[in-house]
Amino acid sequence: MDHLKILNSKEKKDILKKINEQWDADFSTGMAMLRNNEDKLFLINPEVATLDISKLRINSMGLYIAEEKDGRIRLSIEGSQLIGPHARKNVLEISKEEVGKWLMGEDLERQAGEKGFVLIKHSNDFLGCGCAAKGRILNYVGKNRRVSAVHE
Repeated sequence: MDHLKILNSKEKKDILKKINEQWDADFSTGMAMLRNNEDKLFLINPEVATLDISKLRINSMGLYIAEEKDGRIRLSIEGSQLIGPHARKNVLEISKEEVGKWLMGEDLERQAGEKGFVLIKHSNDFLGCGCAAKGRILNYVGKNRRVSAVHE
């Protein structure tokens, strides 16, 4: 059954703590946080938390920022743009050439220092979140968000 759960303050605090542990990012928000049955996390206006949405069959609402899997957070592109400016670790700066590959959905042949999720950054732009493993950065840009070609 499709449903959204409004996270209470303790659950929201736990998510923000994991974000801080993964990226050393002091990120806080006055927004309400929702979780769907696929463990995707959304930010929404806090006034929505006062509504009874329990009888509605809604799978997403608000801004999709992350997914929680195995106790770790994988940020969406928008999530990386919100958290990235606060992050002080696990941020990988990529070249202009690598930006093109990343936006087309390709994995990057790159060492990132440690395993796990890293934020992908070029100049002042955060482009998403990848998983560093075995000399590669695995790309999670959804097929519907990829570009077919990058123009100079």
